[in-house]
Amino acid sequence: MNPAPRKNIRAVIALLKRKGYKINERPNELNIVGVRKDTTIPNQFDDRMYVFWKDDKNKWEGKFYTITTDPGTYWLDNPMMPQGTAILKEGQYVDSHKIRLHDGRYEALGQEGPVTVIRDYDRDAVLDFNNGREETGSRFGINIHRAKKSGTTQTIDKYSAGCQVFSNADDFEDFMKLARKDRDLYGNKFTYTLIDERAYNRTLKRRTLYVVGGVLITVAGWSLVRAMSDKSILPKFTKN
Repeated sequence: MNPAPRKNIRAVIALLKRKGYKINERPNELNIVGVRKDTTIPNQFDDRMYVFWKDDKNKWEGKFYTITTDPGTYWLDNPMMPQGTAILKEGQYVDSHKIRLHDGRYEALGQEGPVTVIRDYDRDAVLDFNNGREETGSRFGINIHRAKKSGTTQTIDKYSAGCQVFSNADDFEDFMKLARKDRDLYGNKFTYTLIDERAYNRTLKRRTLYVVGGVLITVAGWSLVRAMSDKSILPKFTKN
């Protein structure tokens, strides 16, 4: 886990506000935000989770962790459901999770409220965000949990069939300590927000093309689009 400078937390908050999302501001009440990397390559822990809250002095504190927001190759090739493997859609899911046992083995954040998933039905090792069918429901089992019970897991494989999964076990335990403190203060309900860099970059490209127009599209416009699409929508969190 890494501490998050307040300037980085403010950048995340600004993004959530632009989208009109809820932001928790009571002391030690968590904001849990996953950011999906702009890639369709599966089986890699290449996404991030940002967790931030206000302390007792009304100042923002936070951490970030390495996770996956996508299913692993195994479940893409061998979906549990005939409609295809679930990929959580970008959005904010209010009161969607609670602390309970994951797979009957250890405490994690389990899905309790409705979320929307995209069904990848191609049954290949490539993540398909564009052609799948959307479904909304409360019983998909889109939990927030860890991979191996110790150390760092390098590849997703069977650890995610659509869940949001921590690669490092110690990071997950650190996250759960924060979650238990939140539960004890405000009850066993947690909101999860997923930001998709791909969707953000697509919007950015459309706006750029609209602005530059004409000849600039073929000359300077595409260079600008490429530069913008290569830039992460959030700053990298570094240690204080």
